[in-house]
Amino acid sequence: MTVDQALSKLVMKKERLTDLPAFHCPSGYRIRHFEPDDERNWEELIRHSFTREVKFAHKISDYVPLYSDRLLFICRGDQPVATATAWESGNEDNKNWYMHMVGVLPEYSGKGLGYAVSLAVLHKIRDSGGAAACLETDDFRLPAIRIYLKLGFQPVYLDESHPGRWERILQRL
Repeated sequence: MTVDQALSKLVMKKERLTDLPAFHCPSGYRIRHFEPDDERNWEELIRHSFTREVKFAHKISDYVPLYSDRLLFICRGDQPVATATAWESGNEDNKNWYMHMVGVLPEYSGKGLGYAVSLAVLHKIRDSGGAAACLETDDFRLPAIRIYLKLGFQPVYLDESHPGRWERILQRL
């Protein structure tokens, strides 16, 4: 693989959503769903979390109808500090659910907010009729992968590079 070739995304799946622990928003924070004009809040949070520009339209609203109750924020006061989305794709006969665009502002990392917003999204998926959930991630997102494993997600090998990459990741956790 050359430097110019990007690694394929890593995929994880949680086979059952019937075993979710109860959701409790961390003390001092509140959870809310997407509200009108939140596009900029989402873009700012994701920009700081992912350290790159991401347009709301390119990742969310251009692809599926926006169900505002499926895009969640955890807020400190009025400021969104963590986000995740319950993403639905497919049709009625073959629906897939994804936990999508999980992000936490760097100054709020280590406070359990990534776990909390991810768990809230899994509850949203289950409450919307989902039985399982998938996600895509990157090799370097070790804190996020640690959370996903804690929530019961397991690696899915879709590329010949995945077994070796997962072995290296799991050794580093």
